[in-house]
This record gives sequence, C-alpha cells and structure tokens, in this order.
Amino acid sequence: MPITPASAAHHAPNGAAEAILLELVDENGTTIGTAEKLAAHQPPGRLHRAFSVFLFDEHGRLLLQQRALGKYHSPGVWSNTCCGHPYPGEAPFAAAARRTYEELGVSPSLLAEAGTVRYNHPDPASGLVEQEYNHLFVGLVQSSPRPDPEEVGATAFVSAEELAERHAKDTFSSWFMTVLEAARPAVRELTGPAAGW
Repeated sequence: MPITPASAAHHAPNGAAEAILLELVDENGTTIGTAEKLAAHQPPGRLHRAFSVFLFDEHGRLLLQQRALGKYHSPGVWSNTCCGHPYPGEAPFAAAARRTYEELGVSPSLLAEAGTVRYNHPDPASGLVEQEYNHLFVGLVQSSPRPDPEEVGATAFVSAEELAERHAKDTFSSWFMTVLEAARPAVRELTGPAAGW
C-alpha cells in the first residue's frame, strides 16, 4: 500500500494544488470509490474512511490538540491527539502514524488498533458533515510535541478529570466524545485503572 512521506507536497505538475481524495466506504468499511475531500463533507456527507489517534504520556494524561484557526473544518476547537483521512489505498495505521508526525512532530509509541466507529456529525459552524467510518488508535507519546502551526493552534495534556472540566467550558469537535467513548476500552487497557479513563 502506498505511504506518502510527511514531506511530500500534493501539487500538480503545473504548480496548482492537487485535489485530496478520500476513500469512500460502505457500512461495512469496504472501499467503494473515492471523492474529493471537501465534496465528501458537503451535506448530507458521503461515508468515508477516517482515523482518530489518542496518545497518552507516562502519567496517563491524554494529549489534546486545538485545531488551527486556518482549518476549513472545525477551526479553533479542541479535539483528540490527531485525526484525519488515509489516502486511497493507504493503511489506516500508516496514515495515523504519518499524520501524527506531520501535525505534532511526534512519533507514537506502542500504537495499537482500538476498533472502529461509524458516525454522522454535522458541524453547525461550517455546515459540513462528518460521515465517517473511523479507525481508532491508542498509544504513548514519549517526546514533547512540536506542532505545525498551520495544523495545530495549541496542545495540552489532561487527566480524565481535567478533560471533564475542560469539556464543560471549551468547544470541542463534534466527533470528539463519540470517538473517545468508542476508544475507551482500549484507553483503559493502555493507561491502567489508576488513570481513571
């Protein structure tokens, strides 16, 4: 399966930005085609493959990211460590590791699959729709994030208790609680009972 290096740019030979394609899937997660990224998110949305990563430090704290204000979708909101879309034909695991490095400058340790979740979340602010078949991953982060400012506005490590406080006062992505709840059994297995997840 093709894996695109973090440094690769998506530009056509004439210098114009190439369309980013997503992998369209059926309800079972079987690939059925491709669609341009923005078009796939236009209402009512087209079901496509995605991934969500949850990385924890040695204290069992979750690394959150605040999406950069320049993002076309859900700018400025808090969300899980990293989320995105594999390129057509790219393994979700490889995409998760690639994008975590591209966005945050860290390579996950012990990255493990944590199941899948399918959801339909409209984003009221942008009018876009997340119709996703999402592959979940949990792992550890053992170095300090070096975020790309075009992707990430801020980062924070939070305990389960701190997340509950932050979630009550800050704006989070529409999909955040859905993916966290789906990943929670694997999160508990990774962090242990003392972490409180």
